[in-house]
Amino acid sequence: MNRNTWKWLLAVSVSLNLGFAATVLYKHFRMPSVPLSIQGKPISLPDQLQLTGEQRSRWHQMELGFIADLGANWHEIERRREVLIRQIFLTQPDREKIDAEQAKIAALQEAQQRRVITQLLGERELLDQRQRAMLMALLLSHYENEATKEELLHRNQ
Repeated sequence: MNRNTWKWLLAVSVSLNLGFAATVLYKHFRMPSVPLSIQGKPISLPDQLQLTGEQRSRWHQMELGFIADLGANWHEIERRREVLIRQIFLTQPDREKIDAEQAKIAALQEAQQRRVITQLLGERELLDQRQRAMLMALLLSHYENEATKEELLHRNQ
């Protein structure tokens, strides 16, 4: 493949990564396939789970920190990916610098995964058994229908 093709593929890959992250966050909190109210507006996840007033208050407190943490993490991942892409396309790429940026991105992604797991464990503790089952079903149904970025990149057109 020529250099322009590689640039295009890398740009598509980065775009898909960012789109995937935004989709996960959006679906986690706004689930597009959620039932609609009588007015036709989507029912929020706290409404779907039928949270009590106390649960709702704690849920929103947990959510604020979570969203802030993920936003900061994604910002740093985006910054590192830009550095990585620029390094890859230098006239003389430095493999050690490329590997170092890749390792930094992987560490950020691992931290993000740990943060998501911590959030879900906190939500689990907040919910009763029925609500846990509902949230688990929503999350599992999301992943059943979601193509991975690799699948999207490598599908035959």
